[in-house]
Amino acid sequence: MADDTKGRDFSQPQGAQPRSEGGPSTTGTGSPTPAKRVPPRAPARPTPTERRSEDEPGFVQSLFAPVAGFGVTFGTMFRKVLTEEYPEEKRPTEARFHGRHQLNRHPDGLEKCVGCELCAWACPADAILVEGASNDDSEGGTGRFSPGERYGRVYQINYLRCIFCGLCIEACPTRALTMTNFYELADNNRADLIFTKEQLLAPIQEGMLPAPHPMVAGMEERDYYQGKVTRATDEQEEWSRSHKRQNEELTGTAGDVSEDAVGLGNTGTRGASPTEDAGGVVQTGAVSAPSAWIGESR
Repeated sequence: MADDTKGRDFSQPQGAQPRSEGGPSTTGTGSPTPAKRVPPRAPARPTPTERRSEDEPGFVQSLFAPVAGFGVTFGTMFRKVLTEEYPEEKRPTEARFHGRHQLNRHPDGLEKCVGCELCAWACPADAILVEGASNDDSEGGTGRFSPGERYGRVYQINYLRCIFCGLCIEACPTRALTMTNFYELADNNRADLIFTKEQLLAPIQEGMLPAPHPMVAGMEERDYYQGKVTRATDEQEEWSRSHKRQNEELTGTAGDVSEDAVGLGNTGTRGASPTEDAGGVVQTGAVSAPSAWIGESR
């Protein structure tokens, strides 16, 4: 009897089709079996010697490598030096520069500040101190300093804390507080960098009267903000003259009351012009910096 098992592949079940290379094989039931997938071979890693050869700079790079660190130095060594002769020559500031603050006045001289303290609340550095008080028009009272019900009796800004962010300007409802172009605030005394209301008030311009004095006859607070008041009236001027004489009699001082004493003359302590101060620093808007800001005695 002949042996029929010679040359037979016992790895496959009986009755299965022979497995073809490169394709799926089939079992006795006819269902194909998946072929084995060979994962791709990873590229060989470079040897340390090969890595060193790739990182080595070329001939030109090796030539200039010792002096590469002086590139910025050599690039600026022969440029023209721009020197600002400060403080002899002052560089003009931008139109909306955040400089020293100023408390503005109405056209007749009354103060715009109503003592609401919103600027102090908005200050992130807690640099502003405001104490409001009521205007008193009665006989023997303190007088009227603003068209509103109240005014800023105490106003201080600590420039040791101020960061010149301008948030106090945005919070002011009456446009009483603005910022000028003045920036020379350095001092050798800490106490001198706390500015009071007298230092921050805008100078008396032509047509203004220094407060206190009554409002323009027939005008209300809203009329001031609507631009209906353009200057001090004759009644306000006469009131200021009479009360100045009374104060001189009470204090024992004598002398004629001139127009400059009430701020209506061409000289006096009005300060510089609205467009340029005594130091040549141009101011913006309808306000200007007092002459005391330019280094004179405060």
